[in-house]
Amino acid sequence: MCSDFVTFPPSAPELTTVTSREAVVFEAGVARSYGALRPDSVYEIDGFAFRTLAERGELLTSFATVNDVHFGETSCGVIEGSDVGPVFEVGPGEAPFPEVMNRAAVAEIAAANPAAVIVKGDLTSTGSQGEYDAFRAAYEPSFGERLTVVRGNHESYNYAPFAAIGFQEVWLEGVVLAVIDTSLDGMVHGAVSKEQLEQLDELAARADRPVLVFGHHHLGDRASAERADHEFGIDVDSSEALVEVFSRRARLRGYFAGHTHRNRVRRFEATGEVPWVEVACVKDYPGMWAEYFVHEGSILQVARRINEPAALEWSEKTRHMYHGLYRDYAFAQLSDRCFSIET
Repeated sequence: MCSDFVTFPPSAPELTTVTSREAVVFEAGVARSYGALRPDSVYEIDGFAFRTLAERGELLTSFATVNDVHFGETSCGVIEGSDVGPVFEVGPGEAPFPEVMNRAAVAEIAAANPAAVIVKGDLTSTGSQGEYDAFRAAYEPSFGERLTVVRGNHESYNYAPFAAIGFQEVWLEGVVLAVIDTSLDGMVHGAVSKEQLEQLDELAARADRPVLVFGHHHLGDRASAERADHEFGIDVDSSEALVEVFSRRARLRGYFAGHTHRNRVRRFEATGEVPWVEVACVKDYPGMWAEYFVHEGSILQVARRINEPAALEWSEKTRHMYHGLYRDYAFAQLSDRCFSIET
């Protein structure tokens, strides 16, 4: 089913983002930002009650991430072997939606001026060199040496040769970012190798500041009722090995993935309050990137919805994918999008 033949009612207001000093509400594709708020304070705005995030100490730096940017993709909502709809495509003469969404994301991130930008996989749709070149052309001019890139399953499944870097370290004031390649050639699911686990263990042992870990695939969970947590993410054996490293290295303060195109935070008994995070995609609803504020005693994740008008028009359409179930799956709860990590 094509979006040209479907009419959807205006979306209800959504409290999308809460920082330590700002809240953003979206209604029918229009953003309303409320600034000058106090950290760690309760507010009621536009019918939403919430507490702003707490700031622990001075702000040291900030960085940003994106994932699932999918240059080259032409249709949204397709599930192979299924007729679940609707499916969305851009009209004749219109710019491809990955270019619209990513161009807007780059502009917003550049305006925020982060110290680093991490792109955690699914850079392309089919793993072609042309799609990868389009990705680099969109991101490199704005971020240059601040940009760190790793592949996702859309690259590895198609045996693409680029961005297959097993382990990367990005040192910033107050935090270290460890970027790992969780993708496997020819596969949709992922893994973490013994060598990567050893590298992460060694980094956590020598780091003099918190370490955050980034990869494309989400953590597998043997106890989960969701099939995707068994077959779609990091395989359960290496997931358990990764959790074990986190459990004995106090410097490891969070793992951050894409791949599932949704916002979700999980915590496990073995790692206490350490968040295992998934961040929604850039390319369709809700059309997000994540900003991180590193304070002396805490790190804040703030998920931001891309609010450029053309990007919002596309993301508002695609919220209705999969018989209208996509919105709740991808958007999730405020605590899955915006939260604090004590360090």
